[in-house]
Amino acid sequence: MKLTSQSWVDGDRIPARCAAGRREGSGVGFSDNLNPQLAWSEIPPGTQSFALICHDFDVPSRGDDVNKADREVPEDLPRVDFFHWVMVDLPAALREIAEGEFSRGFTARGKSGPATLHGARHGLNDYTGWFAGDKDMAGQYFGYDGPFPPFNDSVVHHYVFTLYALDVARAPLEGVFSGAQARQAIYPHVLAEATYSGTYTLNPRLIG
Repeated sequence: MKLTSQSWVDGDRIPARCAAGRREGSGVGFSDNLNPQLAWSEIPPGTQSFALICHDFDVPSRGDDVNKADREVPEDLPRVDFFHWVMVDLPAALREIAEGEFSRGFTARGKSGPATLHGARHGLNDYTGWFAGDKDMAGQYFGYDGPFPPFNDSVVHHYVFTLYALDVARAPLEGVFSGAQARQAIYPHVLAEATYSGTYTLNPRLIG
């Protein structure tokens, strides 16, 4: 199976329009937050649906130094996964998602879900946990919300979009589900998978 995108070249920097955050003068702010265009081909026989997961594997495991102007998040700090997009039940006949089709702008308290376009279902992304303690932003964040890494992180973040071809028309998930739950549920049903990746940073020292 093959996954491609017209939004950026595989492995290159993700454009700011597809990110949740961007540089604004000497600081940062919310960006256009458009989901990227994605297309897929070479589908395995028996495919009944697709699932799509985007995660960043460079997220600091501790928040002590995050977004502090007087320091950087240490490069050797252990890193964890952060899910930016979790979607299941994309129909087997679908071959493309348009840029901005599922997300345009960043929605305080999160976009609605789980039901979404094409009869698919969205899971929660990890901005749900990130904003949990913020009275103005707390909520359930369904669907795509793009990169917004710490502006002082010493590491350039990597974002991996993985498309899974499944042998079931409906993923074995009910109600509200997370990225980790989706991964576990679809694993026994994966016929093939393909990835497309990009990088992003808001650290002026690393942008160049």
